[in-house]
Amino acid sequence: MEHTLRGRVAVAGVGETAYYKRGQAPDAEFKLALDAVKTACANAGIDARDVDGFASYSNDRSDPSRLAAALGCKELRFANMQWGGGGGGGSGAIANAAAAINSGLAETVVVFRALAQGQFGRFGQGPRRNTIAGDMAYSVPYGLMSPAQMFAMKVVRFMHDHGVEQNALRAISLACYEHAQNNPRAVMYGRPLDEATYDASRWIVEPFHLYDCCMENDGAAAMVLVSSERAKDLPNPPCYLLGAVAGSHYRAGASVHNTPDYASSTFKTLAPRLYAMSGLQPEDVDVLQSYENFTGGVLMSIVEHGFCAPEACNEFFTKDRFLAAGGDLPLNTSGGNLAECYMHGLGLNIEGVRQIWGQSTSQVADAEVSMVISGPMVTPVSACVFGSEATR
Repeated sequence: MEHTLRGRVAVAGVGETAYYKRGQAPDAEFKLALDAVKTACANAGIDARDVDGFASYSNDRSDPSRLAAALGCKELRFANMQWGGGGGGGSGAIANAAAAINSGLAETVVVFRALAQGQFGRFGQGPRRNTIAGDMAYSVPYGLMSPAQMFAMKVVRFMHDHGVEQNALRAISLACYEHAQNNPRAVMYGRPLDEATYDASRWIVEPFHLYDCCMENDGAAAMVLVSSERAKDLPNPPCYLLGAVAGSHYRAGASVHNTPDYASSTFKTLAPRLYAMSGLQPEDVDVLQSYENFTGGVLMSIVEHGFCAPEACNEFFTKDRFLAAGGDLPLNTSGGNLAECYMHGLGLNIEGVRQIWGQSTSQVADAEVSMVISGPMVTPVSACVFGSEATR
């Protein structure tokens, strides 16, 4: 048998809760997870009791056995966690779910992420405790505490090495916010962003203005995966998984900012594997969803996936290029983590599916191939490609 996931599995349904600003969710995190799973199953035309597998990432607290019990699932055959990497695990969880279906371990697997930062603490804050141990003991005493600070160091190095200007980061933010204005689900719906507002916004840590940083949100999202053959009998048109990869390069996990390839989004070894599995190249991608913890990671990810040479970033990164209406690389068409919701990136995967179904609020005309980049700048990271019937 050929060792590939290409075309073997399809997304049958997607579901989301309402999205809330951090701390404003009216329900417990576990209930948010249940609501998203039930919505995804209804969208797929599948009884939630027939789900027999769950896959998540980033140490999600909603335990699959509890989910299965609460949903009344007839049997639990597969329970999987993509460890580490934060939002870098989103497409990796999809890869794990697809591998389980393709190998016969399960038949109906839900990929999910539930997050209530108001109930369990904030990602965007540095640690608040009296003692620091482990890797952070080498950085926190010197003021390097928050994710924005840690990732800014990598981005500054990349921008310095390749002469990248602030306008390249601004273009990403402006495109995301413009797409969010078409999306009533987006937390930033009705709150447009222009160049002057971006430029006047406060620095969080250079090179990140306020609008270069993802939001902090509560909510949940879920996707139902089944075999490609089974998907043909369900209500939604099959959205095929053409490729999915996860991992990182040599010593990417070296502690205390000591990885040899420092100014990297961690996709240099993954992108060639993704293209090899999918049989595609950058020019075949109709629409891109690229995880934005910070805009600099999007820039580096786009470069490492071969869409742009490092030295060409200042010319390549323009808002018009990234718009669904007329752009040649539409980007984060739901608003993404910057302007739709920070659901640890799974919303980007859902938007990638909606583009293939023709159901996006910023639909790209004739979208047949949709790529999702999950991460970046962590380890492990992951990425996947979805395709329509025409691509299989």
